[in-house]
Amino acid sequence: MALRDELLKSIWHAFTALDVDKSGKVSKSQLKVLSHNLCTVMKIPHDPVALEEHFKDDDEGPVSNQGYMPYLNKFILDKVTDNFDRQDFNKMCWTLCFRKNLDQNQLLISNDDAFKIWSIFNFLSEDRYPLTMVTEEIEYFLRKLTEAMGGSWVEERFEDYKMQLNSKQKSLNAWELIVLVGSGHFSKGMDRQTLSMGINEVYQELIMDVLKQGYMMKKGHKRKNWTERWFMLKPNSISYYVSEDLAEKKGDILLDGNCSVEALQDKDGKKCLFLIKSLQKSFEISASDKKKKLEWIQAVQTCVSLLRQGRPAPHREARQKRRELRMKQQAEQEELELRMSELQTANEAKQLELENMRKALEEAATNAAEEERRRLETQTELQDRYRIDLEREKTVRQQMEEQVAQKSTELEQYLQRVQELEDMYHQLEDALEDERRARQDEEAVRRLQARLLEEEATKRIELEEFHLRQQRAISETEAEKQELEKARLAKESALQAAMKQLEQLEQERQGALEQYQTVMKKLEDATNKTKTWKHKVAEHEGMLRLIQPGSKGQQMITNWGPAAFSDAELSLRQKKWQEKKNQTTQAQ
Repeated sequence: MALRDELLKSIWHAFTALDVDKSGKVSKSQLKVLSHNLCTVMKIPHDPVALEEHFKDDDEGPVSNQGYMPYLNKFILDKVTDNFDRQDFNKMCWTLCFRKNLDQNQLLISNDDAFKIWSIFNFLSEDRYPLTMVTEEIEYFLRKLTEAMGGSWVEERFEDYKMQLNSKQKSLNAWELIVLVGSGHFSKGMDRQTLSMGINEVYQELIMDVLKQGYMMKKGHKRKNWTERWFMLKPNSISYYVSEDLAEKKGDILLDGNCSVEALQDKDGKKCLFLIKSLQKSFEISASDKKKKLEWIQAVQTCVSLLRQGRPAPHREARQKRRELRMKQQAEQEELELRMSELQTANEAKQLELENMRKALEEAATNAAEEERRRLETQTELQDRYRIDLEREKTVRQQMEEQVAQKSTELEQYLQRVQELEDMYHQLEDALEDERRARQDEEAVRRLQARLLEEEATKRIELEEFHLRQQRAISETEAEKQELEKARLAKESALQAAMKQLEQLEQERQGALEQYQTVMKKLEDATNKTKTWKHKVAEHEGMLRLIQPGSKGQQMITNWGPAAFSDAELSLRQKKWQEKKNQTTQAQ
């Protein structure tokens, strides 16, 4: 950007601030003050007579900026050189305009920070009036500010803001940008000092052309002592100060295409050394660590390389490339719009031609309409007949499909019922098998019980015979009593042994009884299960009858519970016992 374009932006802000009525005109007295201040700041001899002569025909009314621009170009901007302090120039213009356009009570930034943002806006804004900053430059500035504050860039937040911005406008003016930064919308979580330091760092880089700065040690040329200085690298020089407040400047290292920088070995107790060679002097400098040493060497080499190639500072070159790209995109967009306009015109011509052809076709169609109508009537009649036949056929087919679907459903139900009956028959067979096994177990228990009862009866008969013999022996003569007493004692011993055997048999009988009850329980469960399945089968088929156990005779009851034999068996056993008793009596 030329010097004239940069100065015009700040002057435009000052001029618009003097335009109180926003009519685009400013009084001559205000323009005199503005011109005098501009000449003073830019160190140009002021000629008040030239202003009076330029506006001699407009004494009674205000003066427009179009009328002031020729004077500004001829008597001020054409004479300006780059030997004045641009920061003082910008501050003078800022002082004229900020009070009218900015309310700082609601902002988180100071007046100095607002001035720096205003200067950055002038640097990044488009070369069109009124001045605005497009969204691409807004994002570029906010990204640099976030990086300077040490934060992380939140793309989603800016995209939301960009959508809001595009819904209203696609750019911001200087005061809207100051409010955006000063409100803290993109610096949440940062304190005011961090925000101020970030603004200052971006200002130093973009406006003051400071590419790198920081503390380093410098070796003196006379006393050869090492002193800490604050170094500030610009595209064509390196300035060093006593401290970072820039209050006392100690010197400059002028850079050109012949300068060079090289790393040095550690010496004199100093580390991270490098040497800057210029035409006049060489400077030995010591960085705090190897990383900063490499950064400074690379930054100086970049400046020297740019000076050799005659290129501007990196941020200015990047800004120019972004503008050229936008201009190219805008030209392409305009070319596309022109092509669209041409296509629209051609399309309208084609539409007119098509309309004429349509009218001709309509006339031809009108001539053939009657014939087409008769043909359509014939065709409609044939279609109606075909439709009736088709509907009739469709109805018959639907009825057949319904019958087939019904038959399929009945078949599936029948097959399902057959499968259920097969499952029931299998389960019934299993239940009958369980019942048969239970009956076998019951029969075995009955035989065991009958054997135990027979043994018990035999023992009882023996005991009774023994008791009869004992009674008979007692009734004999007294002489035989003692001898019989001995025999009685022996027989009592035998009786006790027989009683033990009887108790053992009783225990075995109790075990057999418990086993019999268990088998009866199993038989009862099997019977119930069989009845259940028989009942289910009878409900499904109505063809089977329930299988029931056969009738039993009246069950006998003994001293130990239900007997396992009938009355006939008991009579037979009593007869056998009586015969054995008679034989024993005869034997005695």
